[in-house]
Amino acid sequence: MIPSSYKTLLFFRSRHTLCKYRKHMPGRLSVLLRRLPVRTVWWRGCESSDAPCHNIGGTCQDDHLHCSGSYTSGLCSGGTRRRCCSSHTAVDIGGCTGVKIYSRDSWGARHPKSFSTFHTPASLFFVHHTAGNECHDFNSCASTLRGIQNYHMDTRGWSDIGYSFLVGQDGNIYEGRGWHHVGAHTQGYNSRGFAASFMGNFMTHLPNAASLNAVKNLIACGIQKGFISHSYHLYGHRDVKTTECPGDRLYHEIQSWPHYSHTHP
Repeated sequence: MIPSSYKTLLFFRSRHTLCKYRKHMPGRLSVLLRRLPVRTVWWRGCESSDAPCHNIGGTCQDDHLHCSGSYTSGLCSGGTRRRCCSSHTAVDIGGCTGVKIYSRDSWGARHPKSFSTFHTPASLFFVHHTAGNECHDFNSCASTLRGIQNYHMDTRGWSDIGYSFLVGQDGNIYEGRGWHHVGAHTQGYNSRGFAASFMGNFMTHLPNAASLNAVKNLIACGIQKGFISHSYHLYGHRDVKTTECPGDRLYHEIQSWPHYSHTHP
């Protein structure tokens, strides 16, 4: 006989709810549930549907919950919001020489609430800075990225992190909205250009050479793959808006880069 305190737990609306409770159930309830007819449909489903995540030492959970490592898609049963939380696995999706572009899943990005497809090639490229903290290794950059995304989505009410890409002082590029989705970085120009944002505040000092070269190589990669026009124009954020972004020192630097334009887009 099933104890009355457990009866309400038997009315699960989905296999995924059952699987979630299974992990935290007392041993006695676990045994009782195995005697129920639903075992063949749901209980074994718990053991098999999330197996790819469990096999890499991860835990399946809704991706709005904190993950001390990073989220990976496609390893858990259920909807797109249910993903595998595991230790960081940096996946380079760039495919170009001289730059590593780490995927959204690598740094534990949440799924966008919505998105619009970007129609390439882009004719504009914008340089920003986040005006926040710098990061110098993968783990600290991943943590910074998650904080930026949470701020953009939860405080500003955007559908996703705003930038197309971000760059850390580790010299790596991190995928934001990427090549395929319209960003929310440069009002009035989001559907015409991509943006890379340097994580840090660069009013009084320059980003290091590794990060500067990473963005130059990112642009070259975009051209090589057809995402950016060969005749693109480069701008700082302040060229099209009253703002200190991308910082005085960084803004002065990018004016010496190829394709920088003094003409308003």
